[in-house]
Amino acid sequence: MHFIFRLNAKLLGLLLVLPVAAFAQTAQKIPDTLEQRLKACTACHGAEGRAGSDGYYPRIAGKPAGYLYNQLLNFRDGKRTYPAMAYLVGHMSDAYLKEIAGYFADQHPPYSAPLATEASSSMLEQGRLLVLQGDKARNLPACASCHGKSMTGLAPYIPGLLGLPRDYLIAQLGAWQTGSRKAHAPDCMQQVASKLNPQDIAAVSSWLAMQKIPADSITPVLKADEYAQLPLKCGGVAP
Repeated sequence: MHFIFRLNAKLLGLLLVLPVAAFAQTAQKIPDTLEQRLKACTACHGAEGRAGSDGYYPRIAGKPAGYLYNQLLNFRDGKRTYPAMAYLVGHMSDAYLKEIAGYFADQHPPYSAPLATEASSSMLEQGRLLVLQGDKARNLPACASCHGKSMTGLAPYIPGLLGLPRDYLIAQLGAWQTGSRKAHAPDCMQQVASKLNPQDIAAVSSWLAMQKIPADSITPVLKADEYAQLPLKCGGVAP
């Protein structure tokens, strides 16, 4: 009986040690690559940065590298306020943030299908007009005049607006209005957002969220001589 007890004790000890050893062996096999380290990003922003599933985490894959870099700087330096992002990038260097931006700019996974909306046809038409034509009476430029005719952005600093969830778009326009999201002065988006009323924001966000992504959604590059043609001067957009 004493022999059996000693044998069982040894077996139990072995069983307890094996999972620890297996875990240690597995941990040693995890590659120390940028892709592996950025799992912390894709946990919220979706695989390859293609967007989260809850409507609040935007697509970062394929966004212009300069734009992504500026946003990471803004989170780190307090111009944008979101605790999780501030915690993640709070102690990262400029060089590392630029490396992260470049990684996601090079990712081009397929876009998800646009989500259905309960917006009325009149609201969607209002959104379409504001996005494509603006409102001269309010000195409000069209979204397309900065974000590109196809709304897919202009590299290296201006992001596309297609493929973003309606709730995220509403939240960001509201953040510019309240000052909880800022950019380098002059803050052109704050100027635009300040002229929008709640119905404008709902209309623009609903219309954008319903648009299909062009098959050839390559982000064109804004040339040096084209910066002066933008309707507003933006501190985050520099030649």
